[in-house]
Amino acid sequence: MSWQALTAQPNELGESPFWHPQEQRLYWVDIPGKQLLRADPATGLVETWDMPSEPGCIAPAAQGGLVIALRNGLFRAPEWRGPLKHLATIDYNPAHMRANDGKCDALGRFWVGTIDETKVARNAGLYALDCRGGRPPELACKIDPATFPATTANGLAWSPDGRTLYWADTPSHTVHAWDFEVEGNTLTHHRTFAQVAPKPAGWTSADLSPGNGGYQGRPDGAAVDVHGNYYAAMFEGRRLCKFAPDGTLLAEIITPAQCPTMPCFGGDDLQTLFITTARHGRSEVELAAFPQAGCVFFMRVDVPGLPVNYFAD
Repeated sequence: MSWQALTAQPNELGESPFWHPQEQRLYWVDIPGKQLLRADPATGLVETWDMPSEPGCIAPAAQGGLVIALRNGLFRAPEWRGPLKHLATIDYNPAHMRANDGKCDALGRFWVGTIDETKVARNAGLYALDCRGGRPPELACKIDPATFPATTANGLAWSPDGRTLYWADTPSHTVHAWDFEVEGNTLTHHRTFAQVAPKPAGWTSADLSPGNGGYQGRPDGAAVDVHGNYYAAMFEGRRLCKFAPDGTLLAEIITPAQCPTMPCFGGDDLQTLFITTARHGRSEVELAAFPQAGCVFFMRVDVPGLPVNYFAD
């Protein structure tokens, strides 16, 4: 298994990839670049769409188009480069907070986590937007920062049976899990799914040793395969960590960039593993060692992943 570059032009901070099976395209966002992107692996064509503010995450809609979480609200686009219809606004200060990692659940609700860019206050939350059946948009806070402090919402994913929700707080190097009841949209029985060791004292991204200076990285975006294994992109760790459903670390897949940001599964058989990566704010030493940082990469894997969930409205 070896990685290949899907894109030649790097993004600043690629995130939120998903495979669209009807279109046979990979979609993702560049957050600081304020763009949505999509690529056709068969032709190599990459299309871009400029956004009015930073996109944190996107998901396909069952009726066509996309649902999009921007810094200044949650929006619905009926088609690629179509008009943006405002659906809801998350209650935070956009001067230092924005939408981050998110995706849809099995019933088509759009879940969006937030990030405090100051990295000081632990006030990131997780929200679910429900527009099913054409109902007026209903936005509910599902993980309240007042009772469950977090700084950077990441790693959102569900188990194959939909009964477990995963969510990571990147700076604390922790992946959490809850029991999830999809019909009632409730979370219960919180536990720590995976706790990764913190950054070693004195570590910098200039450490290009094979073992990455002993730093495994911290959990960013994630995806789940049909066996229930959880793949976490380890930011600054130069790897994906593959965890079993019980949290056991099964494998570490070395990546061609220091900062992988999020994996997803795609292709006809869902056995192509894609990852987005970052170059924004990285050191000259790191970028010299990883000149393709910010590109999207892919590799073939033995176990297929779960398909994308669609937004319902």
